[in-house]
Amino acid sequence: MNPLFLIVPILLPTAAAVWLRLARPAGKHMEIGLMTVVLINTVLVWGLLLNRPAEGLELFRFTRGLSVTLRLDGVGSVFAGIIATLWPLATLYAYSYMHEDKRIDVFLTCYTLTYSVTLGIAFAGNLLTLYLFYELLTLATVPLVMHDMTPEALAASRKYLYYSLGGAAFAFMGIVFLSYYGATLDFTPLAASINSGMMLDHREMMMAAYVLTFFGFSVKSAMFPFHGWLPTASVAPTPVTALLHAVAVVKSGAFAILRVTYFSYGVTFIADTGAQEIVMLAAMITVVYASTMAVKEVHFKRRLAYSTISNLSYILLAASTMTRFGLMAALAHMIYHAVMKCCAFFCAGAVMHHAKKNFIYELDGIARKMPIVFVSFTIASVSLVGIPPLAGFLSKWTIAKALLTAPDGPLATAGLGCLMYAAFMTAVYMLTVVVRAWSPATGADAKALEGVHDPDWKMTLPIGLLAAAVVVLGMYSRPLLALLSTIAAEQL
Repeated sequence: MNPLFLIVPILLPTAAAVWLRLARPAGKHMEIGLMTVVLINTVLVWGLLLNRPAEGLELFRFTRGLSVTLRLDGVGSVFAGIIATLWPLATLYAYSYMHEDKRIDVFLTCYTLTYSVTLGIAFAGNLLTLYLFYELLTLATVPLVMHDMTPEALAASRKYLYYSLGGAAFAFMGIVFLSYYGATLDFTPLAASINSGMMLDHREMMMAAYVLTFFGFSVKSAMFPFHGWLPTASVAPTPVTALLHAVAVVKSGAFAILRVTYFSYGVTFIADTGAQEIVMLAAMITVVYASTMAVKEVHFKRRLAYSTISNLSYILLAASTMTRFGLMAALAHMIYHAVMKCCAFFCAGAVMHHAKKNFIYELDGIARKMPIVFVSFTIASVSLVGIPPLAGFLSKWTIAKALLTAPDGPLATAGLGCLMYAAFMTAVYMLTVVVRAWSPATGADAKALEGVHDPDWKMTLPIGLLAAAVVVLGMYSRPLLALLSTIAAEQL
């Protein structure tokens, strides 16, 4: 396919966002028009994934070594596929959730812009382009976090902005070091090998630069101690929190770390060094800390937020093994977690929006009133725990395999222990919600549930499809895992 098509899925949602602000359509015209654009864009992305352009598309060049370039490779295809598949479902869900919101046009404008920017991260052909879209992602999502304009929402948006800009500053310093002492910022199979050779004379300094870049990008993936913005951002509307926690923002941080580790600095340069030990330990600490905090949290969405923090560090823990299995496991959990957590957040949003229940202790008996929502939530919860044959079991299995086969025995073994601890804590914090919801309500609790029912089809369809995907991805996983193994092998 012609490389010029790479720019179309980025420009089309941007044009739709401009149309929303200038034409100001309302009601069915807005919903049908925007959904048409979103679906067309998803089809275009999948067309590119199935017929990847052999060359990249250079948009403009600053100097001989610095350019803004789009290119689609195997790892970028995985992230783009997640975005393109889940975005139409999230948009449909948002129509129902935001139906009575007076600022729905502003919300959908920023929501659609985020689609463009996130695809720009997936299509980035070099580290400079990724950083450009990474910064634009912050600007596009801050208005979504502050959408309700309450004091809590404004405070959450400021916190998110400060954390994101601080992390981006650290990442930028690492990029500067790589640009000066390395050979290229391009994401190609040979780039990391070339950079490794160029950086040998400054090995210790470049190890520090890698750690700086890792932690800079890890802010968006909410790694401890830079995680504070994510639970706070749960005050945003549920379509936004699902976007932040499952599809766009946190996954962009993890994706950027995969790019820096495997494509820029290179695993041969980082493996068996103090830098690898530091990032592995940071991931393990986050896995344990966040899963423990999730058990303590009683707010429905904030509990899921801590679950996201823990699960994102599963991805980073797998990536920090610096092996082919590690990269494959990280990509697998990126996909499976996106589906599972998007389903869980959509279910939580349905409960909070229709039943007006925000806390775990308010959920007794609610599953009998909202059976579609809680059958789906139960499937997502069991999968997140890692129980076969659902999708979460397979991604955790591949992460465990990556740790067991990693060269660094003691540290990898400790990582496996952290993974097992987190799986147990996941069972506690997810299944307690399931048990309470399916338990019969009595007295005042039963009376409080009068009139509660499943939401309309615009919510239940995305929820049901995601729950079905959790089952299908678990039971028929071999082709996908084989593809991810091939993608990882091509890079290493």
